[in-house]
Amino acid sequence: MHPDIGKLILRLSLGGMMLLHGIAKLQHGMGWIGNSLASHGLPSWFAYGVFIGELLAPVMVIIGLYTRVGAGLMVINMLFAIFLAHSGEILALGKYGGWAIELQAFYLFTALALCFLGSGRFALKN
Repeated sequence: MHPDIGKLILRLSLGGMMLLHGIAKLQHGMGWIGNSLASHGLPSWFAYGVFIGELLAPVMVIIGLYTRVGAGLMVINMLFAIFLAHSGEILALGKYGGWAIELQAFYLFTALALCFLGSGRFALKN
């Protein structure tokens, strides 16, 4: 039972924190993401994928509905975020000595861990 509680805590933490980013984009817009995509030669309409990666996927992870799929969508979302907004910081240290992209890496690797772990017992559907 303890591993299932751990998976639940992991799901609620990752999903809840990522969902807040999605809600912020709903409230404040995301035009800059489309511009960033276009500057990298990608279609600006890819920006709407943010709603999948930061709204739909976190809800899936939180409630435990196809958690591995939701976590996989979050992995893709974070790879795009790192590529578009943080690629110059991948090998850099932050102001206080930590990895410059430690938050983005945390989201990426936590979502990746959930891809392998699954949702656990306290979920709607694995």
